[in-house]
Amino acid sequence: MGKGRPLSPPVAEARAIPIGAIEVVGEERCRTHIGEFDRVLGGGVVPGAVMLIGGDPGIGKTTLLLQALPKLATADAPVLYVSGEESPRQIKMRSQRLGIDHPGLLILAETSLEGILKIVQEVRPAALVVDSIQTVYTEQVTSAPGSVSQVQEVAGQLMWFAKRTGVPVFIIGHVTKEGAIAGPRLLEHIVDTVLYFEGDRSHSYRVLRAVKNRFGSTNEIGVFEMKDTGLEAVSNPSELFLAERPPRSAGSVVVCSLEGSRPILVEVQALVSETGYAMPKRVANGVDLNRVAMLLAVMEKRLGVRLSGQDVYVNVVGGLRIDEPATDLGIVAAVMSSLRDIPIESHWLVVGEVGLGGEVRAVSQAELRIREAAKMGFKRCLLPERNLAKLDLIEGMDMELIGSADIREGLDVVLASAMFGDQHHRTHET
Repeated sequence: MGKGRPLSPPVAEARAIPIGAIEVVGEERCRTHIGEFDRVLGGGVVPGAVMLIGGDPGIGKTTLLLQALPKLATADAPVLYVSGEESPRQIKMRSQRLGIDHPGLLILAETSLEGILKIVQEVRPAALVVDSIQTVYTEQVTSAPGSVSQVQEVAGQLMWFAKRTGVPVFIIGHVTKEGAIAGPRLLEHIVDTVLYFEGDRSHSYRVLRAVKNRFGSTNEIGVFEMKDTGLEAVSNPSELFLAERPPRSAGSVVVCSLEGSRPILVEVQALVSETGYAMPKRVANGVDLNRVAMLLAVMEKRLGVRLSGQDVYVNVVGGLRIDEPATDLGIVAAVMSSLRDIPIESHWLVVGEVGLGGEVRAVSQAELRIREAAKMGFKRCLLPERNLAKLDLIEGMDMELIGSADIREGLDVVLASAMFGDQHHRTHET
């Protein structure tokens, strides 16, 4: 144990026990009453948990924690916000804009870990925020603040403090140009939860994504909208992402991405135009560029379309990033729609994974996706034939399900529907 660190109580000698003899005690969570934040955390804040939050500068990390912290304060225990980058006056100005004036929210401007822990012992907070860990140093390490050894030692001592006292600790971390949390990778292994705050500052929405969570799922995301009064949780992200969709636009199609237990409808746009260069451009925003290149190769091979002389741009509207293969068929449909300059009807939902042979493969949770689309008023859904065969009758929805075994068949359906308003493929009325 490092010099100057308080001695911990004696630890009983470890022994191996059968897994069946281990008692499981449910963790009692403290809710922040910010629904999207609690969802990502797995239901609330676990006592003694250490949570690392990263994101681009100005994305809203401080705003989110300032809004959540007062909800964790109790009559006997305040919450402590430690800032190593902003003065208390700057934080006060921000809290006034957010309408936060809670007597249990304490602000401390300090960068010495020993000084922070001394104040913590005095006030005994219900929760602690350190903003940011790159500015905090400990006297036990001689290197400069923000160095690898300083960040490791500070994080280790904060973890030790949280586990010993049961006080949840939120750590804000800087990010690199690539978007990863700056500092050693060991930092992510030390903490219990790693959250990334994503979004484009030119858009009003923000996405909170868990990439590690020892107390919940790592697939859940939280969606927020940035307003003048702070971050507001978005309970229906599909409505937000489709709000400005044009009615009839070539190269536009709606897909459904499953984020944890939540289906989200998003618009995928494609623009195909003749290139003026020897090497055509391939640009993808919000989807993996290598995945797009593979789908374009499948289209050239299986459909006989010539894309080698075309620039292809693919964009997920709103800046959301989706990595699920279930959006493959939607990307292919958007590219073909732009290439042929045929708008796809706005009431279509396209779902399906595309294989190298041009086949359309089944996706998970098809019924959940269909229900979300029906709730948003969609009338037709193109989905893998295998999913259609497994779906039982879904009651209470006026939606037509159309199965497709390969991309040629699927494109014939959506493009023929756009041109002629009718199709004769296998359907399933619900």
